[in-house]
Amino acid sequence: MSEKDGFPHFMLKEIFEQPQALKDAVVSRVSLAEAEIRIANEIRISSEELRALRRINIVASGTSRHAGMAGQYMFQDLLHLFADVDYASEYEYRNPPIGPEEITIVITQSGETSDTLAAQRLARRKGSRTIAVTNVMKSTVAKEADGVLYTHAGPEISIASTKAFTAQMAVLFLLSTYLGQVRGNLSREALRGWIEELLALPEKADTVLRCADQCRRLADQFRGFEDFLFLGRAVHFPIAMDGALKLKEVSYVHAEGYPAGETKHGPNALIDENLPVVIIATCDQNDPGSVTRYKKSVSDVLGFKKQSARVIALATEGDTEISEIADHTIFIPRAPELLAPILEIIPLQLFAYHVATRKGLDVDRPRNLVKSVQE
Repeated sequence: MSEKDGFPHFMLKEIFEQPQALKDAVVSRVSLAEAEIRIANEIRISSEELRALRRINIVASGTSRHAGMAGQYMFQDLLHLFADVDYASEYEYRNPPIGPEEITIVITQSGETSDTLAAQRLARRKGSRTIAVTNVMKSTVAKEADGVLYTHAGPEISIASTKAFTAQMAVLFLLSTYLGQVRGNLSREALRGWIEELLALPEKADTVLRCADQCRRLADQFRGFEDFLFLGRAVHFPIAMDGALKLKEVSYVHAEGYPAGETKHGPNALIDENLPVVIIATCDQNDPGSVTRYKKSVSDVLGFKKQSARVIALATEGDTEISEIADHTIFIPRAPELLAPILEIIPLQLFAYHVATRKGLDVDRPRNLVKSVQE
């Protein structure tokens, strides 16, 4: 218990460490006064090469891959630069073509995941510069990369990744804004605005953690269900994926993360009173695309309710429309579309944790899983 600082499990402790982890990942790397992202010495790739980039390849497994999927939206939205995300375990099998003017980003909490290391080595053999995003200092993936961005999340003991995931997304956003700074995609004013939003994340994450009791009560109500559907659109889809993964990992409940718009192409047939639906329906009112997607989410929830589904919605603070039609609503502090996912995953982590503990399971050591997958 002393190692857990009074928390019953490392997973819960690490969920509550996320505000500090976000602070440690961001604060030393930005200057609000200068409106500048300061990671050039970590990247170790020249500005000339970065300005010449035409493509970014992202390779990872599990939760780290979900961080990469969120990063894909960041790179494409901020830089208008094509980004592709691949499973590390499948990367070498498809013999990916890698040309000049590309970089490969490999993401792994431990820095020792065998599939990710193999993908990194393949990319290097094909001539790609590589950047590692990892949590462990002097890990193999860090040693073999051209540049390395440490997440500085601190030791993560629980097998289910929580604080490392949010720190990975924060670091990928730092990288995307740094590239925008180098390539001239982002003005100084825009950079200052993004830095302000990054620096606000720890306090907002702390606010989200206040929903812990609500997540515990929801777990009490839904602990008996054996199937869940998690839905999200655009940058929120990877969060739906990871919310489902967390529930699978620690509670042994079948859960699927799905793009919300794809439910009409099959999964809709499954939705009834026995399949709870968790939908991410936050909205950035300053982003027209986000507003459009939100309206579609409202329509989705209305449709699910007609099918007798029990709906848990994640919504933005102040939203009254979703809360009137969903069975349960968890509110998230207002945040820009690209940064909201860092906050959205926290209640989904808490929900998975409480479902598992209600079942009497070992949340820190789920069966058949290890922290670092090495063959």
